[in-house]
Amino acid sequence: MTAPSWGWRAPGAGRAAHVDAGAEFQGTTLQLAGLYPFVAGSGAPQLGVPIGQHLLFGETVCLDPLEWLRAGLVTNPGMFLLGQPGAGKSALAKRLITGMAGFGTRVLILGDTKPDYTPLVHRLGGQVIRVGRGLDRINPLDAGPLGTALDRLPQREADRLRLEVRGRRLALLLALATLIRGGRITNTEEVLLGRSVDLLDARLTRQPTVPDVLAVLRQGPDEVRLGADHDRQAADLVATLTLLCDGSLRGVLDGPTSTPIDLDAPAVSVDISQTSAAGDQLVAIAMLCTWAYAFAVVDASAALAAHGLAPRRQFFGVMDELWRALRGAPGLVDHADALTRLSRPLGMGTLMITHSLDDLDALPTDEDRAKARGFFERSAIKILAALPGRELDRISAVVRLSAAERGLVSSWAAPEALVPGRVHPGRGKYLIKTGEGPGLPVGMRLVGDEPDLYDTDTAVRR
Repeated sequence: MTAPSWGWRAPGAGRAAHVDAGAEFQGTTLQLAGLYPFVAGSGAPQLGVPIGQHLLFGETVCLDPLEWLRAGLVTNPGMFLLGQPGAGKSALAKRLITGMAGFGTRVLILGDTKPDYTPLVHRLGGQVIRVGRGLDRINPLDAGPLGTALDRLPQREADRLRLEVRGRRLALLLALATLIRGGRITNTEEVLLGRSVDLLDARLTRQPTVPDVLAVLRQGPDEVRLGADHDRQAADLVATLTLLCDGSLRGVLDGPTSTPIDLDAPAVSVDISQTSAAGDQLVAIAMLCTWAYAFAVVDASAALAAHGLAPRRQFFGVMDELWRALRGAPGLVDHADALTRLSRPLGMGTLMITHSLDDLDALPTDEDRAKARGFFERSAIKILAALPGRELDRISAVVRLSAAERGLVSSWAAPEALVPGRVHPGRGKYLIKTGEGPGLPVGMRLVGDEPDLYDTDTAVRR
């Protein structure tokens, strides 16, 4: 007969009024081989790059949006990372970049504004493209490998991609003109740009440039003219596009792409930090051009692989300082949204990073703000670093946060005391949320060369 859990009700029979919880021990499956598989875990997926340890169970947590998508854990490979400055957002992004590059995923840093990622990309043996006046140029109308792939594809697929290239060129021209002007482009001007792009595509055997479009608008050939008052209709558009070539942007967007993206590089960073001196307008323009060019690279790779003309590659795009590309002028969110949506059917993983949802509320119009919040809402994986309670109130309207999760994330938001040398309580701590279920609280510790390689405060300490 088995005794009750507290013992028999009799003198000297081992009766206990209180039973302490058992001691908890942790170890690897190698050390605890005799107990495995009876060791309880947190259920964290063991798919992807090891991020850190579960803050409650100590289990290793891994993350990779593409692997999670293939395993059916998420519905899309989009990630959105929110956190205060200094909480370790860049460190998490760099851990993902390092691990995913090691697994064979091609990493694209779509506009490094500081630059934070250049040392890491160099260490990985990748390619760094430095965009700026007197440095590398980006041609906004360059279709990249997508344009050169057309001759290698079946006719039907090539025709589809030609229309895709045309649409992207026109969309980016409209976005750039909107940025320069600080207002929307008229329907007439959009028609003029579309006809100019079509004419250049028919005439040229190379990638067209912005000066080519300007030349067509000034000449006004019959294929482009909208009537006898063509010169008047095109005058404002010519003045706007001229600023892309002869204004403060001269030497950045007014020629062929000087350094094409290397598809065989494990990681590619487009460093646009040199454009910051010219203001947010040039930063936004450089970032939009970078996004368009990079997504064209991904599309070309997918199209060639689908027909057995190139190896199948998977990509991971990092979009840091997202807000800087969106606040330049009304309507830019539409163009950014169109570009990012194009990557989803191709299975390209993306990571968008910003400090707060307030960054998205700084956009010019209510319509833009609503669409920008859609970036966060649609991302299947949401990662919250140190955030104050006010920010969590807004996030709770989009994703369910339990009281325990809110308390955990808000506890990371501010130092406990102003003591020199004390580590910020939120540094390297993240809550990974997918769907409406409980999140994964993770603590990341840098190892090996990571503290030096991932450091973003080097300039301050010097």
